[in-house]
Amino acid sequence: MKCFLLVLSCLAVLGEVTAQRQVAVQEGPLYRTEGSHITIWCNVSGYQGPSEQNFQWSIYLPSAPEREVQIVSTVDSSFPYAIYTQRVRGGKIYVERVQDHSALLHITELQARDAGEYECHTPNTDERYFGSYSAKMNLVVIPDSLQTTAMPQTLHKVEQDPLELTCEVVTETLQHSHLSVAWLRQRGSEKPVEVIALSRDFVLHSGTEYAQRQSLGEVRLDKLGSTTFRLTVFHLQPSDQGEFYCEAAEWVQDPDGSWYAMTRKRSEGTVVTVQPTDKEFTVRLETEKRLYTMGEPVEFRCILEAQNVPDRYFAVSWAFNSSLIASMGPNAVPVLNSEFAHREAKGQLKVAKESDSVFVLKIYHLRQEDSGKYNCRVTEREKTVTGEFIDKESKRPKNIPIIVLPIKSSISVEVASNASVVLEGENLHLSCSVRTAGKPQGRFSVIWQLVDRQNRRSNIVWLDRDGTVQPGASYWERSSFGGVQMEQVQPSSFSLGIFNSRKEDEGQYECHVTEWVRAVDGEWQIVGERRASTPISITALETGFAVTAISRTPGVTYSDSFDLQCIIKPHYPGRVPVSVTWRFQPVGTVEFQDLVTFTRDGGVQWGDRSSSFRTRTAIEKAESSSNVRLSISRASDTEAGKYQCAAELWRRNYNSSWTRLAERASNLLEIRVLQPVTKLQVSKSKRTLSLVENRPIQLSCSVRSQTSQNSHFAVLWYVHKPSDADGKLILKTTHSSAFEYGTYAEEEGLRARLQFERHVSGGLFSLTVQRAEVSDSGSYYCHVEEWLLSPNYAWYKLAEEVSGRTEVTVKQPDSRLKLSQAQGNLSVLETQQVQLECVVLNRTSAASQLAVEWFVWKPNHPEREAVARLSREATFHYGEQAAKNNLKGRLHLESPSSGTYRLFIQNVAVQDSGTYSCHVEEWLPSPRGVWYKRAEDTAGQTAVTVTRPDAALQVDTVVPNATVSEREAFQLDCSVVSRSSQESRFAVAWFSLRTKAGGKRGSPGLEEQEQEDEDEGEEGEEEEDPTERTVLLSVGPDAVFGPEGRPWEGRLRFQRLSPLLYRLSVLQASPRDTGNYSCRVEEWLPSPQKGWYRLVEEESAPVSVHVLDTSSTLQSVICSNDALFYFVFFYPFPIFGILIITILLVRFKSRNSSKNSDGKNGVPLLWIKEPHLNYSPTCLEPPVLSIHPGAID
Repeated sequence: MKCFLLVLSCLAVLGEVTAQRQVAVQEGPLYRTEGSHITIWCNVSGYQGPSEQNFQWSIYLPSAPEREVQIVSTVDSSFPYAIYTQRVRGGKIYVERVQDHSALLHITELQARDAGEYECHTPNTDERYFGSYSAKMNLVVIPDSLQTTAMPQTLHKVEQDPLELTCEVVTETLQHSHLSVAWLRQRGSEKPVEVIALSRDFVLHSGTEYAQRQSLGEVRLDKLGSTTFRLTVFHLQPSDQGEFYCEAAEWVQDPDGSWYAMTRKRSEGTVVTVQPTDKEFTVRLETEKRLYTMGEPVEFRCILEAQNVPDRYFAVSWAFNSSLIASMGPNAVPVLNSEFAHREAKGQLKVAKESDSVFVLKIYHLRQEDSGKYNCRVTEREKTVTGEFIDKESKRPKNIPIIVLPIKSSISVEVASNASVVLEGENLHLSCSVRTAGKPQGRFSVIWQLVDRQNRRSNIVWLDRDGTVQPGASYWERSSFGGVQMEQVQPSSFSLGIFNSRKEDEGQYECHVTEWVRAVDGEWQIVGERRASTPISITALETGFAVTAISRTPGVTYSDSFDLQCIIKPHYPGRVPVSVTWRFQPVGTVEFQDLVTFTRDGGVQWGDRSSSFRTRTAIEKAESSSNVRLSISRASDTEAGKYQCAAELWRRNYNSSWTRLAERASNLLEIRVLQPVTKLQVSKSKRTLSLVENRPIQLSCSVRSQTSQNSHFAVLWYVHKPSDADGKLILKTTHSSAFEYGTYAEEEGLRARLQFERHVSGGLFSLTVQRAEVSDSGSYYCHVEEWLLSPNYAWYKLAEEVSGRTEVTVKQPDSRLKLSQAQGNLSVLETQQVQLECVVLNRTSAASQLAVEWFVWKPNHPEREAVARLSREATFHYGEQAAKNNLKGRLHLESPSSGTYRLFIQNVAVQDSGTYSCHVEEWLPSPRGVWYKRAEDTAGQTAVTVTRPDAALQVDTVVPNATVSEREAFQLDCSVVSRSSQESRFAVAWFSLRTKAGGKRGSPGLEEQEQEDEDEGEEGEEEEDPTERTVLLSVGPDAVFGPEGRPWEGRLRFQRLSPLLYRLSVLQASPRDTGNYSCRVEEWLPSPQKGWYRLVEEESAPVSVHVLDTSSTLQSVICSNDALFYFVFFYPFPIFGILIITILLVRFKSRNSSKNSDGKNGVPLLWIKEPHLNYSPTCLEPPVLSIHPGAID
């Protein structure tokens, strides 16, 4: 429980520190057995609201771990669910509040269904939710399987016999646990005594009664097997008899490391009796003395010494001078003879059994005839089976003789006092001692009397022989209040106490003693009288009473302390109250006012006008004297003036009333309160500060020394311009840190640019003028005022001083803008991209903004034209050149790094050629936020030349001739061997070639065809083309078909077999289709303006097509005979090939030797046109060799 409270205390302290609600519950899991009583603690810390918190307990059963089952609450009686309501109302489940923030959950008679996860929740009392409000732990309930068994029996043993007992302890708990086993002995209702035990840590120990015997090995505990525990006591003693049983406990270790006894079981007991073996006994007789005086009491003690007395039977008899006085059997009932029975009836004699071994004979009032010899006899008896007693051994000690003397007075009286001279109010203590030669024989009556200075005698108080105290007539009232007391301290000593003495108690105090003795007949008679006295002198309290006021500091400084001492003489003890009042006369007034009074009962009472003194005044009374000190701290003007103390001497009466004995007033004390001497010093150093505008102006004001560590400063900042006679106030910070802007700050708009700072050191102040302007130049200085807090908590200015000046010059920044002057030349093709770079190598300020503009100089145009502009606000604008050359949409700007700008012209055209350059403007912000142009520069030039791609179009010039039968189809292929660009498109047109009139026909059978189409020859040719061209079909670059030629209308089929191969099929061929054909290809490229232009055109070599008439017999014969077909069409080819090669070789050799071998206009003829062979792979006429004019010279 102590550990638990310590944990709760630690958690409470932690909650106070962190100020966050934290709920903690006992750490689990806990293992407990069915039927046991369990407690679970819960603590909350760091909460707000009322100190007493409420607790609500719930459980989450293993069968429904997500469902909360409410058990008990400290705030809501209807909180439990039905399953727990009856147990809560029956007190079997309840919450015990340990403290306001901690509680214990009690569950008595734990059940198996109580296992689960327990949650402790504390309802919120905080202003906001912050922390945790619940905590959980697990409880596991296991069956109680502990069993402790021993055979019940009764054993009769003799002293020194051994004893062996066994006990079986069995448990079936699956949870790891420890067992402890103990053997105990119990007699009737006495507390059980531990014989020997085996702890849960397997340590043997015994109780205090058996510890020594265990150490000697006479008591053992042995474990036999796994479940049997044997107790062995080797030498029994009579004190060992009783009921022996064993007790077992099963322990489990909780998560916090502590061990808990889950269950305890005890076995049935074995009753053991031990018969002692020693029967010897001895007897002795004792009395106080042998010589007595008549009337004194006497007591004889007969003491029996034997073993096991309570279990044995003894009889005692008393004898006087060998005559029987009384006898007492085992039943302790005395039987006296007739003479002593009469005295016993009057209470003068007593025979009794004080204990099992002590017997007493007492005579209360001795007579002279009681002198003689006294003795006792002890007889041991044995009880038979029938219950009768048989005397066995008898013993008696030696006789004791006594002598009783007659009564004779021999008293003497002495009086003593605590002091002969006392101060009024002190207590008087007087003692009256009666001395006798022997023991007092009777009683005394005592009278105390006072004889004053006038020799008048008065009874103070007396004590009669029966012990009754009675005060005198004049002291009756004081005695009733306890002011006079008399007491018999001892039989022969009497005291008198006079409390709170007065002056009239002075005089001679006398003690009168009378001795009384009771006669045999019972009457009292006086034996003798004695008296004695002592003088007492009492000093009055007001004697020498005087008051003096002193001070060691008549002049003090503000906030200092001073003491005023009120010395009272003479020195009075603490019982004499003196009330002291301090009075005060402020400067300039004539009346005194009471400040504070130290009352007679030790209290402090403040005056009506002392409110300003209470918090700064302390009054103290010395323990060793009545002196009173007045201490005033934090002195101010209100404490300056004259002070005086007045004292009153009081005496307390016996009836608790008070009497003022005297009053005294002290001398006057004048106290002067002065302001402290200033030590203010401000730095006078001068300095010059030159800076660029828009930079901060750092001004400092240093206090080198100050009067007090608690000084506050008001700082006024000024600026002095050459044109002004005096400085102008910029800013003022008061001693309370309030800001006040000066007229100069308002006029110049400085409020937003001023920053004041008070450093931690307290004596350093700084003013920063942000974003300095040229107009801020001037002479700056500060004016410091030192303020102190008066003891009355009012601030007053103690001193002021001006600092040295700081000359500030603000100028604009120097221009440092510089661009790269690198020259460049770029040559690109149309539709590619041009990158123009503008690099800023240096700039005036990192905070500046740049405006970048690109220009271009066109050929034959001396004036530059704007292409694009990037403003300082990063806004992109197109120039006039962009509108002319359709640059919008093709310009792209990027800045990969600070100071680098790149202009990209995409999809360039020839007209974009020119000389480009960039122009940069640097803009700086003024301190007022207005941007101005500070510098500009132009970069080096870059010449850009844009060209179109070279024409590389080539059409296949090797095309075979074709011969087809009438009404069959023939194909005209147009193959592009190479192209200028992968992005180009082609326009294809097929032509039928005819020789114009007067010229040689290109092929037989074409003279019947009428020319219906107009010539399509190109204009501007120097010589007219003798060939007449007729369009069969044209396909534009946009895949738009032109009209079909009239003779072939409806018989043409166009195919694009690949991007570079086009085919035109002529269907239903007729002899009129015989002739030469060619295709013309135009290459078109995309222009930068998203249009298309024709780059080049190329025409293929003519191909000869011969259409045979199906009515020819020769053709049928040739086609029907394979041998004839090969003879006609294949064998001539090698012959013609050899002939052509021979002609070419002869021609080549003759070119080197003959001038007539030059071509037209003297240009060598490098190639000849291919002879046109009309050939058909199917069924054609024999090939016809047709050599066109100019083919062979």
